[in-house]
Formats: sequence, structure tokens, C-alpha cells
Amino acid sequence: MKKLSYLFMLMLAVSMTAAAVDFPMKGLCVAAPAKADVDEFVTLIDTKLAPAGVNTLILRVDFGYEFKSRPELRDPNPLSEADVKKLVAVCKKHNIRLVPQINLLGHQSWSTNIGKLLEVYPQFDETPGINMPEEYKWPNPDGLYCKSYCPLHPEVHEVVFDLVDEIVKVFETDAFHAGMDEVFYIAHPDCPRCSGHDPSVLFAGEVTKIRNHLAESGAELWIWGDRLIDGKTTGIGLWEGSYNHTHRAIDMIPKDVLICDWHYERAHPTPVLFASKGLNVVACPWNKPAVAEAQVDMMEMLRANAPQIMKDRYAGIIHTYWSGARGFMDGMLEKTERGKNDPSVQTFKALIAKW
Repeated sequence: MKKLSYLFMLMLAVSMTAAAVDFPMKGLCVAAPAKADVDEFVTLIDTKLAPAGVNTLILRVDFGYEFKSRPELRDPNPLSEADVKKLVAVCKKHNIRLVPQINLLGHQSWSTNIGKLLEVYPQFDETPGINMPEEYKWPNPDGLYCKSYCPLHPEVHEVVFDLVDEIVKVFETDAFHAGMDEVFYIAHPDCPRCSGHDPSVLFAGEVTKIRNHLAESGAELWIWGDRLIDGKTTGIGLWEGSYNHTHRAIDMIPKDVLICDWHYERAHPTPVLFASKGLNVVACPWNKPAVAEAQVDMMEMLRANAPQIMKDRYAGIIHTYWSGARGFMDGMLEKTERGKNDPSVQTFKALIAKW
């Protein structure tokens, strides 16, 4: 009887050990809260995110901060320094790594609207001859998804690096997320500077330039991984992979860039691609619980079976929420039925239950 009891306890201990996930990063990527919602977002971190084990928080700020270096690039009603410091304080309290994001290179427009950077500095536009439509449709003759800034414009980095430096400093962070996903306009034939250039060299050059600038202040660069995946060869497609040859940049960028590898329809095993190239990678789900759970299983399996040098590169899981922070708060704090039923909120809850 004692032998059976001991055997049962041993099997239970092994089972519990196998179920434990030792990811270095268990994170969330969400839009920065509106100014009026900052205090409630702090409560969310205190009562929901920290107890759930979240140790990494990416906040998509873009132009929603009261920039002093470039006040012309502020969105209406931006977060103040005092607002940001509330977020910094609660994250420090819970040992959560806080990482701000400003979209660089791509995503300089959305739907029918030009983004703040190209609105104020239209000379940075990679494709000035392509006008924003009155009604956006995809596909379209111009191949317009989102505008890009021209990475070879001689003045663009002076402007964007002012923003980067200021946001890194006010967030008191050692990492910055530059976005850089879904760049459809690069090396465009109508650009007088980029025409004829290899898109992979241009993309790698921009990644390297941003990384090197951040390194001067001791900060890491994080980016989305889709432009580094060959969409055609892998079958992953136009959005989660590249069809305009930027994927070759994977062999040209510095090895200390963290890759956020987002896939929303299935748990593609592309973390192996990034890790085998010497890059640290996190898997990123969105709004399908089964996919998120499969990504956890995949990353756990990779970490369990990889040599030590590779294991450390499979850095964890970061959930992505692609509506405003208000919707996420309503779901997590169970304020509205719509929020509670939000598929991305449900996916995040499934994710934290599994990790």
C-alpha cells in the first residue's frame, strides 16, 4: 500500500513538473490606455495581469504620448509623463518588463487615413504618388495596405530617433518595439532613393540602424517577425510572411534583435527558423484559444528538447490584442458582455490558464 501511495505521489509530481511552463517571457501586447483610462489600467495590472504571471508588457504608444522633442507629432489628448510614470511604477512593483512600441518603417497609414509622421513630414513618404483612397478595399491596383516611410531619406531618422529616445527614457525601459510588420512598400520603383535597391538589404539596413541607435543607450530592439519569413516557400502567405523578398534579411540583421513571431490561424513552427538563425523568439497568438494553447505546447516542446544554446532562444509567449485597451479592460475586468465575449480576451484567459 505504501509502495502504491509512493508511486502515485511520484507520478503526480512528475505530471505537475511536466505541466509547469518555464518560459522567461509570459507577456501581453496591447494598445496603451487612453489618458482617462490610465488609473483603471494600473488596477488591471495590479489585480489581473500580475497575478496571472504576466512578466512582459508591450504597450503600443505610437504618437499617443506628449512628446517634448517633437510636439508636432502628438496625437490629440496624448498620455503625459505623469501618466506614463504611473504605468512604470506598477510594472516595477510587480517586476513586469514594460516595453513601448512605435511603428517604424511600415504602418504609416491605416485604411483611408495617413499616419501622423507622414501627415507632418510628407517628404518621408516612400510612395508620395499613391494617394489615400476615399474608400479602402483590398486588393487594390496600388498594392496599398499601409504606407511606409523611406528608409533612405536623409532626415527621417533624426525625427524618429527623437521619438524613440524620449519614449525609452520616460518608460525607463531597456527594450523598444519598432513594429516593422507588414511592410508592403519598400524599394518602391517610384521612390527616387530606394528604386532598384534589394528590399532585403533595405529592410536589414533599417533594422540594423534602429538596433545600433538603441544599443547606444543599452536598449534592445524588438520587431514582429513576418517580414523575415518567406511567405511563398512556407505557404504562410502574404501577411504572415513576405512576398517582396525582405525575408533574406534574416541572415543580415544583428543576432540580439528579439523576434515576435505572430501567427493567428495555426501554430506554425517558425520559431525554429528564428532560433536556428541565432535569434531569440517569442510566439504570439491573438484570438483563437486552440491556436494559443498549441503555441504554448510547441514552445514548451522546443525548450524541452533543444540543446541549451537553442533552448534559451525560445523565449516564451506574448499575447496580442488588436483593439483599444478599453475593450481589453472591459473583458478582463468583466465590465461588459461584449468585453467578456471578446475572442482575444478569451484567448488570453485560455493562455494564462495553460501557462
